[in-house]
Amino acid sequence: MLKIYLMLNETLIYVISIITFSIIIDMIIGEVPDKIHPVIFMGTVITKLKNILPKTKFSGLLISLVTIFLFFVVTLIILFISALINSWLFIIVAAILLSSTFSINYLIQTVIAIKKDLDTDIDIARKNMSYLVSRNTSELTESRITSAAIETLTENITDSIVSPLFYTAIVGLLPMGILFMTPCAFIYRVSNTMDAMLGYKTKELKEIGYVPATLDDILNYIPARLTGLYVVLAAFLLKYDYKQSWNVMRKFANKTPSPNSGYSMAAAAGALNITLTKEGVYKLGYGTNDLTSEQILKAVSLTKVTSLLFILTIILIYFILILL
Repeated sequence: MLKIYLMLNETLIYVISIITFSIIIDMIIGEVPDKIHPVIFMGTVITKLKNILPKTKFSGLLISLVTIFLFFVVTLIILFISALINSWLFIIVAAILLSSTFSINYLIQTVIAIKKDLDTDIDIARKNMSYLVSRNTSELTESRITSAAIETLTENITDSIVSPLFYTAIVGLLPMGILFMTPCAFIYRVSNTMDAMLGYKTKELKEIGYVPATLDDILNYIPARLTGLYVVLAAFLLKYDYKQSWNVMRKFANKTPSPNSGYSMAAAAGALNITLTKEGVYKLGYGTNDLTSEQILKAVSLTKVTSLLFILTIILIYFILILL
């Protein structure tokens, strides 16, 4: 029994080490180079399959199954080989691979760059904003660009940070979880990438994007609601309007086309006492503060604290389990 207890504790320590190292890699080193970034390969596979298959729901299912299976198996093989060579090599490889499934530093820096563009030249801000959102940005005002930047930032707290780490942490607690947690994080990243590429409800993509969009909605369901709660808590710690954050989240979270994206966006709108608007689609909050570029920096602080709180929760849970 003692031997099993020590083995379980050692495994939990390895798991939390991989998660911690992956976060450090993301924050200090940043994104894996594009030439070897798994998401780039995902996009290539998805695009090729989309181009050769008919635009049907079955094709969407086939793309989902093939892409998920491919990246799950390849990741698992890489980790298995590294584990056979050396345990430290396994930890390093797993951490590097895991870091490619989420994006804290890049997300924050991208939105800060929009703020700098706004302060310099609104036309440059419009152009760069067009790479981040699906709406037409050519005539957006400063307030609309600010809104779009904050929407993008806060929506992606779930997609780019909480969801992949949420599933990583859960799988890491399971038997053999240390081997499967990174491949499972890749399942989420594949799903989210497919949704980003195929999930738009255009005539061309409506059928083929149905399964990817539905899968992404399912996988984000719990993390999105957790993220909303963490945004409220972050607002409290930052002395923002946490009461309004909670109330706006409750009232406006379901006003977006997505069943999930409204939680973090609405909570942020309430915390900052602003109104986030996507013309003809949704309006979140009833804030009275002007949407100036300075609000972007406040949203960045909110994102940082929200992310930190969630990461610390994972680490705390693991340390509690190790000490039990």
